[in-house]
Amino acid sequence: MESLQLIATSAFGLEAVVSRELEALGYSDRSVSDGRVEFSGDAAAVARANLWLRSADRVLVKLAEFEAVDFGELFDQVVELPWCEWLTEESSFPVRARCVRSQIHSEPDTQAITKKAIVEALKRRWPRDWFDETGAEVPIVVTIRRDRVSVALDTTGRGLHRRGYRILTGGAPLRETMAAALLQLSYWEPGRVLGDPCCGTGTILIEAAWMAANRAPGLGRGFVAEEWPAASGVWNGVWKEAREEAADLKV
Repeated sequence: MESLQLIATSAFGLEAVVSRELEALGYSDRSVSDGRVEFSGDAAAVARANLWLRSADRVLVKLAEFEAVDFGELFDQVVELPWCEWLTEESSFPVRARCVRSQIHSEPDTQAITKKAIVEALKRRWPRDWFDETGAEVPIVVTIRRDRVSVALDTTGRGLHRRGYRILTGGAPLRETMAAALLQLSYWEPGRVLGDPCCGTGTILIEAAWMAANRAPGLGRGFVAEEWPAASGVWNGVWKEAREEAADLKV
């Protein structure tokens, strides 16, 4: 499991910004589509992307992509995925689905069928009637767009805009990820004067200060994948090393 197919999701229109951020992190093998940037990397890339991406929403591990036009095809494809490499018999695995312009259009049913297929796959490894799901949470994300299904694991948990510094929220708060993207799309850069009209909660100024200090935006928060079991060896030491790297790079 050395090479992983990863997805950084983003708001529509910010894909190019996220792609440039990934390039700056050293990930050159990228492809851009609506609301997502796919790239290749190892387990360390998962940790570094979560810690450093300023304008992305989430970081996903893509397990598979395939065509499906009915629930039978969806079930048959999902049940054959390598779930036991990522889940244990105690894992909690909530499923979130999004269907866009596809013959499979019911998101609740897509979630239920995917869940059923995963349970069936786990039963082949651990024969039992019920899984209590009392262990670490491994969120599953299923996206169906024009009958093309993408199945992925959400490594982030709470969205990447949750930096951890916002205590109070104004009437129309600007998301931290959007503020960071606006700064990167503007003429401002560290070392230049930045004026703020003081009409909000200071999100743009805080994001600019963190950029100027080269502070990783995820350094002060946790991620759901940090709690995943290391049975496969894929996470051994990567989060600790990535956090130490980010702390050392602050100025």
